[in-house]
Amino acid sequence: MKKLTKLQPSVRLSITNPESKSGSLFGRGVADLCLGVRDTGSLNAAAKNMGMAYSKAWRIVKDTEEALGTALLNRDGAHGSTLTAEGDKILDTYIALDKQLTHIAQKAFTDLI
Repeated sequence: MKKLTKLQPSVRLSITNPESKSGSLFGRGVADLCLGVRDTGSLNAAAKNMGMAYSKAWRIVKDTEEALGTALLNRDGAHGSTLTAEGDKILDTYIALDKQLTHIAQKAFTDLI
């Protein structure tokens, strides 16, 4: 049983729009792209830091924006990108929820082991 105490649960959170017909959602990958944009001011730089092609990152963000019904990024061509107010709010909410759920899952796992 001692080996089990080294294990940790993993929580996978996503934010979806139940009215969307798309399968796109705001999950860890989109959150990481948005964090990268927040840090670098560029979707291209965020994608490169994740080892992802810019075209793939662009498609992921575009599909997610369409599914959620709100823009996540302000795009300024060669001058980079910033998060919209809604993008900031969704990202901050995602991060807070993820932290809370991870904490709850870790406590519950420890209590159950």
